[in-house]
Amino acid sequence: MKDIILKAENISKQYRLGEVGTGTLSHDLNRLWHKIRGKEDPYLKIGDTNDRSVKGISDYVWALEDINFEVERGEVLGIIGKNGAGKSTLLKILSKVTTPTTGSIKSRGRIASLLEVGTGFHGEMTGRENIYINGAILGMTKKEITSKLKEIIEFSGCERYIDTPVKRYSSGMTVRLAFAVAAFLEPEILVIDEVLAVGDAEFQKKAIGKMQDISKQGGRTVLFVSHNMAAVKSLCTKGLVLVNGKVAMTGNVENAVNYYLSQDSEAMNRKVFSSEYDKKDFTLHEISLNAVDKLFEEPLDEYQEIEINTLFTLKDSSKKLHLTFVLNNDTGEPLFTFSHINNGLTLKEGLNKIKCSLPKGFLNIGTYYLSFYVIENAASALFIEKDIMSFIIQEGERPIGSWMGREPGFIKPKFEWSIENN
Repeated sequence: MKDIILKAENISKQYRLGEVGTGTLSHDLNRLWHKIRGKEDPYLKIGDTNDRSVKGISDYVWALEDINFEVERGEVLGIIGKNGAGKSTLLKILSKVTTPTTGSIKSRGRIASLLEVGTGFHGEMTGRENIYINGAILGMTKKEITSKLKEIIEFSGCERYIDTPVKRYSSGMTVRLAFAVAAFLEPEILVIDEVLAVGDAEFQKKAIGKMQDISKQGGRTVLFVSHNMAAVKSLCTKGLVLVNGKVAMTGNVENAVNYYLSQDSEAMNRKVFSSEYDKKDFTLHEISLNAVDKLFEEPLDEYQEIEINTLFTLKDSSKKLHLTFVLNNDTGEPLFTFSHINNGLTLKEGLNKIKCSLPKGFLNIGTYYLSFYVIENAASALFIEKDIMSFIIQEGERPIGSWMGREPGFIKPKFEWSIENN
């Protein structure tokens, strides 16, 4: 049986652009008149979708629209999306900083929020005093706060400045102390916006470790917003993707991150190149990925054999050109390179079809980026195109009787070669 600790039902939030408040006096009076008569707010029927990149036709915009999800106790939910997708607005509603235009939030237990650097801190008061103020806001008694005081100060790394007014803290010190207060005063639900990006690498590592302890050992729930996909993957158990104020998908965190990353890339299995790839010495026509027995448009399966096919015309046989691919992960780290010259193969004048076969289970679930290099005489790069195309490997069904669906040991790509001449 599910132990639901937080539930959002039909949450929507509408704002009026260009104004402070809900709108003009006439609009407010019109709202009041409809409310007195027991009718629906007339301005709920208008408004544009929350797409910041286009000019709308209405002064009203839906920052969030019909959001529904639920979170179980001990679950870590990663909320991801582009800037302006509605992530911070959703967290403010969940934290009861603002109210939804429609819908409701149901929660059990205390909610602690880190929405901005120094949220709830008073600049004129010392770090120690702010710990007690924040603890009181979270519903803790003075005795409970005192019992955790030493741990909070030690974790924050601000012991030397703990009796100094917070206004003299750096942004990093402020977020360290704010996170320590929220984490150690043991709320049932911890809501964290992008604030950890302010801290240094050492603190981010400590903070992520603490959040993992909170959820796994303490059985507490964490809602985490970040643009750091590595942090989201390492911390979260579930993902929710927002696009223009609407829920695009929820589910496994790996699939959610892959979906989010595919929004800004040509995440497809086939790419045909334009005339800009028609050079003096060569023409690059097409790169395609085809999981055997699947169409180009279908997702690639982690347990399928994958073929990388390249159509390339060499215009001058005197040119000794080598084609090299570099495969990068979604954080930009190069994983490995491969080239036809590794197998002692050479390009011939005319149209060349190059096929590279990757064994079953060679790539893990994730988003990958191919960079393309044309090397002349194995010495200098004649042409370089970073991230020329991208593709996504999704979770597949593990073959029965296999070792994680993969062959043990290091597996090298196998190259196959075929040539067509004009």
